[in-house]
Amino acid sequence: MSGRITAFVVGTGVGYLLGTRHGRELVAKARGKAGQVWQDPRVQSYVHDVEDQAKQFAKDQAVSLKDKAVDAAKAAMSGTPATPPPPVPRTLVVEPDTPAP
Repeated sequence: MSGRITAFVVGTGVGYLLGTRHGRELVAKARGKAGQVWQDPRVQSYVHDVEDQAKQFAKDQAVSLKDKAVDAAKAAMSGTPATPPPPVPRTLVVEPDTPAP
């Protein structure tokens, strides 16, 4: 029941924001503030740091991915798997006998 109430309240809020002039003005105001925050030099310094970290991570992973691709191609050409698949763990489940009604 609370999910329906939440959906109703959210739907009403979205309808207000998109359907009324005042709501659209609020959305435009929020969009302007978000743009100002995005252009802030402190935010941009964090963005550049994360971009640099992502680039370095991609460079580090590229070598290992290339090696794996080469191994897989060699295995496909020779007809044998490059590495055997890991063993599947087997479990035994014992259930007690239940009397039939």
